[in-house]
Amino acid sequence: MVQEKVKVVNPSGLHLRPAGILSKIAGKCRSDITLVKGDKRVNPKSVLLLMAAGIRCGEEIVVECSGETEEEDLKTIVDAIKSGLGELGE
Repeated sequence: MVQEKVKVVNPSGLHLRPAGILSKIAGKCRSDITLVKGDKRVNPKSVLLLMAAGIRCGEEIVVECSGETEEEDLKTIVDAIKSGLGELGE
């Protein structure tokens, strides 16, 4: 298992649109992925679970990946979160 802490930069946190984008990205990963926020552990492959976690802008979460492609999948998920999931103008 590999893990990394990342800060959510989306102005509105992981509401429906960015949660949907992250869920789609996570769904393509072959590893088991878990996002950890405090005592909550959620599977980012589920949009509903992501939204229910109430992850807000500026909060730090831990991304955990376990499986055959864990290193690659961790980088993919962390990079997606850092990029703002399509909500930050570049």
